[in-house]
Amino acid sequence: MKTSYYFLILFPLISYAQDYNIGHTSLEFYDETRDRIIPTQIYYPSDQNGENVAVSNSTFPIVVFGHGFLIGWQTYSNFWLELVPRGYILCFPTTEMTFSPNHQEFGQDLKFVANEMLELENEISSIFFNSIMPKTAIMGHSMGGGASFLSSTNSASINTLINFAAAETSPSAISAAIDVNIPTLIFAGKEDCVTPPTSNQIPMYNATNSSCKTLVNIKNGGHCYFANDNFACNLGESTCSSGLDISREQQQDVTFDFLNLWLDYTLYNNEYAIIEFNDSLQTSIRINYQQSCESVNINEDIVLQKNTSTLIKMIDVLGREQQEHKKGSILFYIYDNGMVLKKLII
Repeated sequence: MKTSYYFLILFPLISYAQDYNIGHTSLEFYDETRDRIIPTQIYYPSDQNGENVAVSNSTFPIVVFGHGFLIGWQTYSNFWLELVPRGYILCFPTTEMTFSPNHQEFGQDLKFVANEMLELENEISSIFFNSIMPKTAIMGHSMGGGASFLSSTNSASINTLINFAAAETSPSAISAAIDVNIPTLIFAGKEDCVTPPTSNQIPMYNATNSSCKTLVNIKNGGHCYFANDNFACNLGESTCSSGLDISREQQQDVTFDFLNLWLDYTLYNNEYAIIEFNDSLQTSIRINYQQSCESVNINEDIVLQKNTSTLIKMIDVLGREQQEHKKGSILFYIYDNGMVLKKLII
């Protein structure tokens, strides 16, 4: 009888997230090549809430977020309220807020802001001096999700691509996905009638040339519920949907459950986070998913350490206590030191 297993140590995962306050500033970046000014709203970890307050004494990765069609950055406060306290700097370029946005330019804006933020690490006059970790993510919703594909091709400085209800763009985000080779996480709402997964996010996922990519399709999820209430988004969705069997809060809870783990792994190199991420994919009843990802090797010093603690109980994926571990089943072994060992007997 062969047994395969890996360790999940609970306390590092639980204590990993910090509890920073939120600072805010506005910057204008100038792209000399395109002769283009990119106004950007920035939210960052601080020891106190406020405008232009000092950044907390640490270094933090950069997340650049592309807004949807006619959707102002304020609509995405749920993202900065969730992520900044966990130790991320969120940047919202406010360009292309017109009825005829240039998707290509917007994608380039996202990439340019990411690169410029990295440069501020060495700029002594900036509040971000000595505060930037050389790790970046590009994210976006709807139009900004499509533009995130346009921004993530041929860029060595971007570590991961993440988007929400991404829309096909002009030029094509689906075509651009072929040149995206960084870890990619795509969120979709199964009942999204504005950018249906079958014609938007699924083709993007299929086209993405990444060695590690995941599509999370939220059951009953819609287009606008990834963000906060917004008139323009609600109006667009109301033309094709009579309502959703999910609340905005529920959809965002599902989103952040997976997003936080993905960011902790790709930007903070937390190996345990990707294990929990993959385990949640398999056990969650709130999503469907697709994944193509090379196996993750956990540090041997952790995986192979001798387990000398006492087993308290065994439970299945539904939390029911089991007295016997039958062949072909997955059980979680819970020990008195807080360690949990997931075992599959095959």
